[in-house]
Amino acid sequence: MLIVARNFDYLPLVQPFYLVRKTRPSSGLRAIEFTTASLAGAVDGMNEAGLCIIYNYGFTTDQPTSPAAPISMAISAALQQCSSVTQAVDFISSMPRWGGALLMLADADGDIASLELSSTRHYLRRPAEGEDVLSHTNAFSSPQMQEVQIAHDAIYTDSAATPLRGRRLHQSSELRDRRFQQLLAETDVLDVDRLSAIMSDHGPEGTPGDDTICMHGSYWFTTACLQFFPGSRRIRVA
Repeated sequence: MLIVARNFDYLPLVQPFYLVRKTRPSSGLRAIEFTTASLAGAVDGMNEAGLCIIYNYGFTTDQPTSPAAPISMAISAALQQCSSVTQAVDFISSMPRWGGALLMLADADGDIASLELSSTRHYLRRPAEGEDVLSHTNAFSSPQMQEVQIAHDAIYTDSAATPLRGRRLHQSSELRDRRFQQLLAETDVLDVDRLSAIMSDHGPEGTPGDDTICMHGSYWFTTACLQFFPGSRRIRVA
């Protein structure tokens, strides 16, 4: 059974504006999308064909050559037009867009992929040979994409929110990626319960913080948890 899980780490003050909506376009595929009241596009979603797209933010420096819609709009458009991972990758990577992202994609046939995006570049990652698991946080894995990612050693300046000042931007992503790899390597059977335990992990010491998979930080918090089941077209949201 294919499962896609995500933690949405954001500001708690925005949490009252989260919503799950049904989209019924006049032509194309219907979908259920998770988003916030201020967005026209989707943060995450799954359509009636079983295509699932999950949006993690990326930190990029390049700009589109002409005005373009944000990636959240590309996600909604792909859910309307596409029924497979391959179709969605081709559709989104060819669209004019603004911003950086790591998209997790899955479909009802069991295909999975991680699509790294900036305003001008993209890179597709699939499971390693003999494996059927993918994970990512907010840092690119591809050297090509890292060329347009904010510098590895960049820190938040005094212009940032007070709790973030002086922290290295990519520290949390790197530590969470490392923890994911550790927990997945220790797991023989990845069922719903085990996946839920991984997504609620508070680190090796059991102390949640800015750098744990389930984040209870000085600024960012895990404010929503979602599980998508493309085969049965089901979604669980907390």
